[in-house]
Amino acid sequence: MRTTKCFWRYAFGLLTWIGVFMSEAPVKTAHAKARPVYRNIHIFQILKYRLPLAGKLSILHRVSGALLFLALPIVILPLFDKSITSELSFQQFKIMIDNPLLKLIVLGLVWSYLHNFCAGIRYLMLDVHMGTDKYAACKSAASVFVVSLGLTAIFGLKLFGVF
Repeated sequence: MRTTKCFWRYAFGLLTWIGVFMSEAPVKTAHAKARPVYRNIHIFQILKYRLPLAGKLSILHRVSGALLFLALPIVILPLFDKSITSELSFQQFKIMIDNPLLKLIVLGLVWSYLHNFCAGIRYLMLDVHMGTDKYAACKSAASVFVVSLGLTAIFGLKLFGVF
């Protein structure tokens, strides 16, 4: 019984000694600097955090993709079906699309598509390591917002019959 305890104590000490000298990690000392603690974010604390423009773009890219995915069977496919089935259904489609509420929904989907498309191109460029430094990433995020909102404004003007 006593020899078993002594054996395990010796084995543990030997393994610890081997681990200390064989590992690449530094040995922690008692006076080591404490690491910062990151806590979970509460839902009401989200608005207090200041994200960079690229972070906001990333979140909106995900939101726009989810919006397109969820709107596909509810809005997009029924409207597409109405527009191509027959001449009579196309006339019904034109009457439906004259509703201002439906025009706003379609405009939101147009923004969602354009934003997702422009941000997707930006992410493809980042995947090939173009524009990964901080300045270029901020400029490309701003350009995605400008292009997607500008194109949405043009489509909105056309949708509401300005030209």
